[in-house]
Amino acid sequence: MSVTVRILMIGLGNLGRRFCDLLVEKGPHIQAHYGLHLLLVGAADSRGIAYDPQGLDPALLSAIKETGGSAADLPDASQPGVQAAELVAQAEADLLCEASPVNLRQGAEPGLTHVRLALERGLHVVTANKGPMVLAYQELHRLATGQHVQLRFDGTVAGGLPAVYIGQRDLRGADVRRIEAVPNLCTGYVMELLADGLAWHEALERARAEGVLEADPAFDLDGWDAAAKLVILVNAIMDFPARLEDVQRTGITQRDGTAVQAARKQGRTYKLLATAERLADAQVSLRVAPTLLPADHFLAGLGRKHMGVVYHTDIYGTLMAAIEEPSPLPSAAAMLRDILDLYSR
Repeated sequence: MSVTVRILMIGLGNLGRRFCDLLVEKGPHIQAHYGLHLLLVGAADSRGIAYDPQGLDPALLSAIKETGGSAADLPDASQPGVQAAELVAQAEADLLCEASPVNLRQGAEPGLTHVRLALERGLHVVTANKGPMVLAYQELHRLATGQHVQLRFDGTVAGGLPAVYIGQRDLRGADVRRIEAVPNLCTGYVMELLADGLAWHEALERARAEGVLEADPAFDLDGWDAAAKLVILVNAIMDFPARLEDVQRTGITQRDGTAVQAARKQGRTYKLLATAERLADAQVSLRVAPTLLPADHFLAGLGRKHMGVVYHTDIYGTLMAAIEEPSPLPSAAAMLRDILDLYSR
């Protein structure tokens, strides 16, 4: 017997579209090996929604999005102009996948409303949108617990790297005393290009052409993305109610390219390092800043499309993990991993 999981997908950008592709590519394998029929019943983007309780065609939806269309263009199921929140509030579903754009400047909306609505209705939530988890981590977990549903968010930190999973599952029983992470791909890519000898404007143009630079470059370059991911890790792994304003944050825009090149010649490398350290008074210090790492540091070995994390613990020693992410596919796959963990235990 298979179990049908009715899914709502909010956000059909790079991650959402690739998630639709994964439903097509991996659907037969998931049904055969996990006994799960993942049925996409609703989808929404900024221009409207598509909803059919019998199921949408994820391949067609992906194709429409790839050519610049909208969920509201899907034949026989489209509702142009309808807001995603209306879909979440009314559709018959079991689970919400939330991958709308990150918006830390305006209260993590509309993603935060989507997640709240889904949890209040008793839907499980899987999100790759870090905004709600940064600004309302404690509230959303209390809401999920009260409604007896699950809130999963492994895709919010370091793309497809199971950074949250490792900390929560594999380090159970440990005191994680220090976290070091390079969770932002863009800054690592830019600084590697600077080390290659490219000028700042050339490095940014290359990063934009490669699709690793956000529409708002400051989100990456000024360290906001890394700080947001550090806040999530500290809440999830250190069980400390960290907030974005707790992070001492310095971006890479003031880092001189000649200094980055000189460091490479000396066998060292600059990384935008996110660190959290447990203090003697039960507090946690949080910092994001360009940091000169020695050649033998695990994170110094990360390439231009790598992200990584190091956990320093009391009983498991030091655990190190990294991922190479040449495309957004692993980030989309992290949502699939969350769903499988939810339903196949």
